[in-house]
Amino acid sequence: EGRREGAGGAGHLARIHGTEQDRVNCPFYFKMGACRHGDKCDRQHNRPAFSQTVMIPQMYQNPLAHHQIDAEAGPNALTSQKLDREFDNFYTDVFEEFQKFGEIEEMIVCNNLCDHLLGNVYVRFVDEEDADKCLKGIKGRYYAGKSLDPEFSPVTDFVQARCGKYDQRRCDRGSTCSYMHVKRVDRNLERDLIEDQPFRGQRSRG
Repeated sequence: EGRREGAGGAGHLARIHGTEQDRVNCPFYFKMGACRHGDKCDRQHNRPAFSQTVMIPQMYQNPLAHHQIDAEAGPNALTSQKLDREFDNFYTDVFEEFQKFGEIEEMIVCNNLCDHLLGNVYVRFVDEEDADKCLKGIKGRYYAGKSLDPEFSPVTDFVQARCGKYDQRRCDRGSTCSYMHVKRVDRNLERDLIEDQPFRGQRSRG
């Protein structure tokens, strides 16, 4: 009977792990690999020793955060086109650098302005070994004058992390929303980058 209770308890803990019912582990860190409370959070942030996903905090220099345009008013049409081109250039530059380590399944960039998501870049590789090569290969390198400090992320599926309302262009929390506002990249560009990878279709570089 004791064994049955123990098994049931373990099953219950497994079911609630990373949810609001879990009083030990932080659900936001579990879903997004980032938490607005940071090290002051009263729940645990279980950092993975290995993962398919590498997160590089604050790699994208969001012009809204750097007061290049009015965050409230937003960009006008001409400025918006320029910003879209600059972002596509950034996305291409970063993607082509990271693909040298192995095949990328998905790369997303956060458009949020809240501290824990500001400028975060998430790169999900097909193989954990390639993610490990990427983390070791870029750690301490500089991009746009900023030292990179990558870490493994627990997130391997971004569905729960993304703000669905933002994807539908109707989030009323704005850029300070605690869920990922994934910066939109040109679809044709994204498709071409995915399909033209040198290691596409290979599990790892061997």
